[in-house]
Amino acid sequence: MNIKRAKEEIKNTIQAYLLKDEYGEYEIPVNAQRPVFLIGAPGIGKTQIMEQIARECKVGLVSYTITHHTRQSAIGLPFISQKEFDGQKKAVTEYTMSEIVAAVYEKIQETGVREGILFIDEINCVSETLAPAMLQFLQCKTFGSHQIPKGWLIVAAGNPPEYNKSVREFDVVTMDRVKKILVEPDLEAWKEYAYQAGVHGAVLSYLNMHPENFYSMESTVDGRVFATPRGWEDLSRMLQVYERLDKSFDREVVIQYIQHPRIARDFANYLELYYKYRTDYQIDRVLDGQIDDILVKKAAHASFDERLSVTGLLLSKLNLAFDETVEQEKGLEILFELLKGAKSALTGPSADQPMIYLEDMGKSFEMDYAMKKKAGFFTREEDYRYRKAGETLEKWLGLIRSEDNGDGVQVFERLKALFQEKQDEYHNSFEQTSLKLEYAFDFMEAVFPGGQELVVFISELNRSENGVHFLGEYSCERYFRYNKELLFRENTKDILHRIQELGE
Repeated sequence: MNIKRAKEEIKNTIQAYLLKDEYGEYEIPVNAQRPVFLIGAPGIGKTQIMEQIARECKVGLVSYTITHHTRQSAIGLPFISQKEFDGQKKAVTEYTMSEIVAAVYEKIQETGVREGILFIDEINCVSETLAPAMLQFLQCKTFGSHQIPKGWLIVAAGNPPEYNKSVREFDVVTMDRVKKILVEPDLEAWKEYAYQAGVHGAVLSYLNMHPENFYSMESTVDGRVFATPRGWEDLSRMLQVYERLDKSFDREVVIQYIQHPRIARDFANYLELYYKYRTDYQIDRVLDGQIDDILVKKAAHASFDERLSVTGLLLSKLNLAFDETVEQEKGLEILFELLKGAKSALTGPSADQPMIYLEDMGKSFEMDYAMKKKAGFFTREEDYRYRKAGETLEKWLGLIRSEDNGDGVQVFERLKALFQEKQDEYHNSFEQTSLKLEYAFDFMEAVFPGGQELVVFISELNRSENGVHFLGEYSCERYFRYNKELLFRENTKDILHRIQELGE
């Protein structure tokens, strides 16, 4: 399965394992909760999805790469203790708590979250001395003599033997005690994540034209050469920062991330063209409604790669607008919940000290933010969103303090007015983004009427989470019309394919 399906399957497993009966006992007993064993090529996102799963399921996460551990740190150190058997004292060898098990208990103590995921990476590459302990860990959920806490799901990951010479094959007895998931690279699944993560438009546009270069692992006389999803994402981040610093990004930089000389050279060449197209086609002007007839003719007669690049540039700018508008909306939702909670407290009969309530509300918000951040429940975007909401709330409270608004009703009305200002900003942003989308359709229809580029344009809009969210709020007639036609084409193609298979 692809990484998206694997992520959903692990989330389903967590929900199943953590389901309790009426007496608070797990429906699937702990000893019957098979560890999940992810097997897949390096760099396809096995480690990354664990962080996403933990955040989305609101559970803890402790991660270890087992190849970094010795037998002593994984199992614990031996010591001699005295025990009494049948009235006689005997010296017994015991072990200190495993560093890994201790880390789970520390996570529980630090965050207060009692259920979670213990993720062990590269589990099938352990040393010979540690291998028996790993088999015991998968079979019995223990390191040495110490049990993994109840409510903690074990997920292990490893690479197939063809990617790592250190891989050890697990025996049938062990494999029959795990839930095995084979993961394969999948560009379409990755693109959904990539739009959400803000991967650079040049990377997405290039991979649309050269999907075969998304994942490549080859053996040469000079060793392994490869391109991986992790490499493309890390390259994208550096590319974005280089642009902000106004630094050049050539093949020598690309190959540091895409360690496949041919693909690195190909992308570096494409990047030069991408920057040229961005300048030539003046995409910002197009999205402001200033569509030049000369550029329309130029694009209409360009090569297919150039037309797809122009489509990618439009999508990249649109997605930035979608992201900004949806982010404003989600920030408003946080402030609205605070305002809703404040209404009864400030307008009720006992609201005689409104400022004390507002101060307490601000402190409560800060504590809630700190707790969720410590537990690791925030993505980077969510963390930024809550920090911005906190800054806005602090600003509002400062204004109200300085204005001496009087009783609780007046204070609440002032809060509503301040919220309305933020809402007006959002509506203005929404309107501007709506216009950009319409102007993008104007350009696409003028340059590529009925062409394959429009199919790509609609398909990629459907992969952007924030784009789909925005389009759910804004009724763009042309989007829905083209999307309906696209679905019809795909269904027709599928039906014809099935008929062909029956004929064979």
